[in-house]
Amino acid sequence: MREGKGKSLIEFADDYCVIDIETTGLDFSCDIIEISALRVKNGEITDKFSELVNPGYHIPSFITELTGISNEMLEDCDAIDKVISRFSDFVSSDLMVGHNIVSFDSNFLFDNLLQNTGKILSNNMVDTMRVSRWILPDLNHHRLSDIC
Repeated sequence: MREGKGKSLIEFADDYCVIDIETTGLDFSCDIIEISALRVKNGEITDKFSELVNPGYHIPSFITELTGISNEMLEDCDAIDKVISRFSDFVSSDLMVGHNIVSFDSNFLFDNLLQNTGKILSNNMVDTMRVSRWILPDLNHHRLSDIC
């Protein structure tokens, strides 16, 4: 449990930020290599944030195949300490929306923000995977491709 972390909500809102990250793997010892967000106000995209992150080492080839992000693309990018601070400024206190955000993306973002800035990511979240399981209980899978 991450103390101070925002709540998982099941609601529809007019204003929010859609969040997605890419990482070097699936466990929390891995590193973020991309953070993206779209700010939505009254159903319209009003701003965007997208930055690649240099993890300080070469990423494995299977991550490049999975994400389309290569070592060459990351060479001149900032490290996580700078990118996570800019992301925090961008998202501010907005409601965050994402697919599997509650158990994956937000934990990476929470841990990196706390470690690098001392700030706590306390934004509330709507997880589209959770919503999908609630609205479409008969689906075998709740991947984005399945619910689309």
